[in-house]
Amino acid sequence: MYIATLVTNPAAPALDRAMVENLRNAWGGGDAIWLAVGEAAEFAMQDMPANRWDVWADLQAAGVDLIVQPADGRTKKMLLADMDSTMIQQECIDELADVAGVGERVKEITAKAMNGELDFEGALKERVALLAGLPESVIAEVIEDRITFMPGGKALLATMKAHGAYCALVSGGFTAFTGHVAAALGFDENRANTLNVEDGTLTGTVGMPILGREAKVQALKEISARLGIGHDDVMAVGDGANDLGMLGIAGSGVALHAKPSVAAQCDIRINHGDLTALLYIQGYAKTEFAAG
Repeated sequence: MYIATLVTNPAAPALDRAMVENLRNAWGGGDAIWLAVGEAAEFAMQDMPANRWDVWADLQAAGVDLIVQPADGRTKKMLLADMDSTMIQQECIDELADVAGVGERVKEITAKAMNGELDFEGALKERVALLAGLPESVIAEVIEDRITFMPGGKALLATMKAHGAYCALVSGGFTAFTGHVAAALGFDENRANTLNVEDGTLTGTVGMPILGREAKVQALKEISARLGIGHDDVMAVGDGANDLGMLGIAGSGVALHAKPSVAAQCDIRINHGDLTALLYIQGYAKTEFAAG
């Protein structure tokens, strides 16, 4: 048995009944269930449709995400999330670089690294080196003035935790930011890189070893083993090339507003919905969301 879920942006709902019913009829699905009127609906069916990706492409043009997945085990016991451009709307290192006056150069490197065009570790060292001499106090200023949360994050964590799930934030960014984000959203733990500081000033170096793609995979393995759950019980979400490892071994690997080269390697692609889409694809209705 498979479940087809249609999700749109809650800020601009684009899902209408005819769209859902037409697809349900075409695929021979069961009754449509509205998880949130105008935002999300689902129906069950016996087989994986052969034209799944053609339909997905058509719906993308209408502002709708389509996810088809096995019905069994879709409600997860653990969330493993990237931070930059996933749980928050910015790339922290780009914001620091902007303050340091090297924003354009760093943003260019970041984009290439997240798209898989550059080695992540080398790209991180190169970008951090450009921050040398920046006062450590700038970090707090960036958090206060420039960092905003991705819509739906609080509801995602509150709802999953209310149903017993464990939530971990694993970032190729920095602990100075993950600590803040984890506390604000309710993550159970966070892992990230450390910006080295001497006498209140960034040295332009990062603590070793660098947390990159393999460290995220290791985090998934370590935490799930500690919890006594399987990889299939994990939902991982990210947007960059360094997330592909964890997205590939998690039971549900979600490419959220991801780089095209990243999304192309994932079966679950959320381009229009926000983080509440991760609840809808687990079968939660909006009325079941916990207050964040």
